[in-house]
Amino acid sequence: MPFHNKLKIAAAAATLMMTTVFSAGAEDGWIVKDSSGSVETTADRLVEAVEKAGAKVFARVDHAAGARSIDAELAGMTLVMFGNPKIGTPILQAAPRAGLDLPNRVLIWDDAGQTRIGYLDPAELKARYEVEGADQAFEVMTGALGKLTDAAAK
Repeated sequence: MPFHNKLKIAAAAATLMMTTVFSAGAEDGWIVKDSSGSVETTADRLVEAVEKAGAKVFARVDHAAGARSIDAELAGMTLVMFGNPKIGTPILQAAPRAGLDLPNRVLIWDDAGQTRIGYLDPAELKARYEVEGADQAFEVMTGALGKLTDAAAK
């Protein structure tokens, strides 16, 4: 791969990382928790909890591995995407554009030696897409995300 392509990819990865880290630390509708484990351990716990709950893990993205593939450094950072059609479908029926933020995404990252786990508050998702209805789905989603991330952060 030519160097200028590697540079473009590295710049894009750095931009994504900075956007993600700064937004997660701000009061912007994110729920962020500290985890007792490493990024990898926390991601493993989350995947296990999601699968035990009967939801489906759609993707696990290791951003740090992506950075290493272009000889760049990035602190541990993993994105886990998962969902349950019983919860997400009513939301998507009420507001199809919410499909941009569903299935749920949970980001786990190393913040100067402290592992953090964060996700968009379902209330923010509801407000962002002006969802009318699907209140029960949002209530279930809120509870599920709280329990699953608590299990991962233990």
